[in-house]
Amino acid sequence: MNIDMIEAAAKRIDGKARRTPLLSSPFLDEIAGRRVLVKPECLQHTGSFKFRGAWSALSALDPKVRAKGVIAFSSGNHAQGVALAAKEHGTTAVIVMPSDAPQLKINNTKALGAEVILYDRATEDRDEIGERLAGERGLTLIKPFDEPLVVAGQGSVGLEIAEQAAEMGVTQAEVLVPCGGGGLTSGVALALEAKAPDMKVHPVEPEGFDDVARSLRSGKIEQNPATTGSICDAIITPSPGIIPFPILHRLCGAGLVVSDDDCLHAMAEAFTRLKIVIEPGGASALAAALFHGDTLQSDTVIVVASGGNVDAALFSQALAKYGK
Repeated sequence: MNIDMIEAAAKRIDGKARRTPLLSSPFLDEIAGRRVLVKPECLQHTGSFKFRGAWSALSALDPKVRAKGVIAFSSGNHAQGVALAAKEHGTTAVIVMPSDAPQLKINNTKALGAEVILYDRATEDRDEIGERLAGERGLTLIKPFDEPLVVAGQGSVGLEIAEQAAEMGVTQAEVLVPCGGGGLTSGVALALEAKAPDMKVHPVEPEGFDDVARSLRSGKIEQNPATTGSICDAIITPSPGIIPFPILHRLCGAGLVVSDDDCLHAMAEAFTRLKIVIEPGGASALAAALFHGDTLQSDTVIVVASGGNVDAALFSQALAKYGK
């Protein structure tokens, strides 16, 4: 993984993915006690940053290989990104999704033309299912974070942050990124190392699923004891990816951990102050910026709002509890 791969992916993505803005609100600044800039990837195609990595990977495949179809496993955001990228490339997609994924994500993935296969994430291994089906059907497996072309595509978020922040006169900041397997976080960290070296990236995870934070402390890949039990479904993974972890270990600051309730609160604040919809996992970084500022040191914090695919009932719960 290197900056050349990210820049090449950004060229393939150009004109296909949306260049999302950096948003701000004086109300969020007041809560956080510092300047807060929000990168709303919830406004990206399919409602999350995952379209970037999906397009990067599919667009780089040999056309004959791509024509045979692709397969991915995902709780929903990578699923939708791959489904749309496959549809726009004129090929088929099979998506292996956990049965407890938000219904909105399952429905949207099907609506984009993908075949959805559900599994029990507590008792079944999605890697095994994905690799088995890929072999049986002759499909190309597009992993959600342990795939260099995917990480390179996610790194385009970091390129945009560096450019947009510089235009606003910001060259020093802490950058908070919702983190599951680490594809987005590592891609952003690599991009910023090259384009904004005075920015420090911190992964953010939900309580009880802080495998990346623990791995950064121990220096080796740690596992989560459970695979379910948080509303932050988008960033629950068994452990950091093999490809992202060395990048995270080399470039990132300490991991931050937030509660599910923090995320609900951040969702409500984002809607009230920025008029955007963020899902719980996608709101984790904003939650850390707003409610865990004692862990931060810089005057400016840049937050990636990584996705907005949330069921109406859960979003209503956030607004009912914390809406103003």
